[in-house]
Amino acid sequence: MSEYVLETKNLGISFGGLKAAQDVNIRIKKNQLYGLIGPNGAGKTTIFNLLTCVYKPTTGTFYLDGEEMKGQTPHRINQKGIARTFQNIRLFNNMTVVRNVMVGLHNNPEYKCSVLESVLRLPRHFKMEKAMRERAKELLRIFDLEQERNSLACNLPYGKQRKLEIARALATNPKLLLLDEPAAGMNPHETEDLARTIRFIRDHFDMTILLIEHDMGFVSELCDELTVLSFGTVLAQGDTKDVLQDPEVIKAYIGG
Repeated sequence: MSEYVLETKNLGISFGGLKAAQDVNIRIKKNQLYGLIGPNGAGKTTIFNLLTCVYKPTTGTFYLDGEEMKGQTPHRINQKGIARTFQNIRLFNNMTVVRNVMVGLHNNPEYKCSVLESVLRLPRHFKMEKAMRERAKELLRIFDLEQERNSLACNLPYGKQRKLEIARALATNPKLLLLDEPAAGMNPHETEDLARTIRFIRDHFDMTILLIEHDMGFVSELCDELTVLSFGTVLAQGDTKDVLQDPEVIKAYIGG
């Protein structure tokens, strides 16, 4: 098994003549909290789309636990162990909170039923349904959402919708969790609470986490290491404190 949970090698993609990302090399060790930052339009979400095979890379490749993932489907990538949240929250708004999490559990072999067992409502179907509901409630408890489990997802306040999306991603049992601006739109209290939750996820689930974020206070508090993108290329990499003090990084954020 590789030393790195995630390793990208010269990863890049072009759209026509536009190089949205090029020669991106990232190495993330097991249990790390790793940040991917940069100004708007730097290519951060593009990297997430490459890592989840929504986009096919024009150059380079990437590995999960030493296994090459290039060429997989998004569904297969999730089965292999990469889960993500989105910059714009994507929940099943007209489903209950608990059902949203149960959707993530359907990808877990532990809860699989045959088509026949489900269609005929055989005993195994109900056994698996009960087991999934209990597991979903356990995950909701982590995010302090168990009391709202029977509410529609669309009726949750914004901060709790963010948490629900993370809970659903965790339900797929990932090795690597990708969080795309998890603190976006949150007030300071919600952001502080989210930081505690992310640390708990990392420690309790022995999880490796890669996050995109614009809140530098949030990033400096949480992340062990950073990669900074600017116009699709790597501007700086390394220890969080050192990277945030890099004159080129400061320039990229504030201009000059």
